Amino acid sequence: MSKVLNFLGRKRDAAAAPGPDLAAFLEGCSIEVMPRTAAKVESFAAILPAGTRVYVAHIDGTPIEDMVATAARLAREGFPVMPHFPARIIADKATLADWIARYKGEAGVTQALLLGGGLDKPRGEFHSSMQLLETGLFEGFERLHVAGHPEGNRDIDPDGSEKNVMEALRWKQAFAERTDAAMAIVTQFCFEAAPVIAWAERLKAEGVGLPIHIGVAGPAKLQTLIKFSLACGVGPSLRVLQRRAADVTKLMLPFAPDEILRDLAAHKAAHPDFAVEAVHFFPLGGIDKTAEYINAHRRGARAAAAAG
Repeated sequence: MSKVLNFLGRKRDAAAAPGPDLAAFLEGCSIEVMPRTAAKVESFAAILPAGTRVYVAHIDGTPIEDMVATAARLAREGFPVMPHFPARIIADKATLADWIARYKGEAGVTQALLLGGGLDKPRGEFHSSMQLLETGLFEGFERLHVAGHPEGNRDIDPDGSEKNVMEALRWKQAFAERTDAAMAIVTQFCFEAAPVIAWAERLKAEGVGLPIHIGVAGPAKLQTLIKFSLACGVGPSLRVLQRRAADVTKLMLPFAPDEILRDLAAHKAAHPDFAVEAVHFFPLGGIDKTAEYINAHRRGARAAAAAG
């Protein structure tokens, strides 16, 4: 933690200015929940905008019964549900087929996020999302998302390069071109627009044209965000939190993703072909707080746009 707090310089946090750019950028945003956190929410329909895509994160050790029950509950409340399929915790093809059948039969699921998963070693046959796609078991799904890492992934590229990550994304781009499913990249959360913009440009140069759903952390205490960022390997954009931590009076105050959203929305407005097409919220400070943030900013942005 001392390294996180050891730096020079301060920067005042910029508030996201409401307007049509931000309103458009937040349309179609999504949010991630886990069964244990979802169980604390009395009604998702009461707090989330209608039609919000809800990802159900599958943390190692969570029973599939809890995952399916959460997906079914969200579907009953009218939300499109996208459960995680972490390759390294899935024992074999039969298990994968069983999970898919349960999700389809009990929750009407037609969307999925396929990812390697956070384990160092696979529990069974699979170690990557590409292997899951190759099974053919996701045929008929309307939408398939895969993971992206704008600031790199040391688990995949220990040398700090992007060689393996880019190779995998090119493979997924080719898969998207031969399937009927809508595909997109959903990313790890980050805190600064510049690395995201540069990464999107690198993807384009590599021939990867999949739409990007950029991950951002919902409002949370600074200490909470630093803890999760270090655990998840957030890269250079961690300096945004470092600058904020320089002011000890703000350590216990909520930190919101105003600056990155404002900057990405402005870039999208100026460059319509920018590959980021949606925002994906990680509710690290709580689902209710993130939902309140989404609703407040969408209302404010629309009001500002209507006022001209």
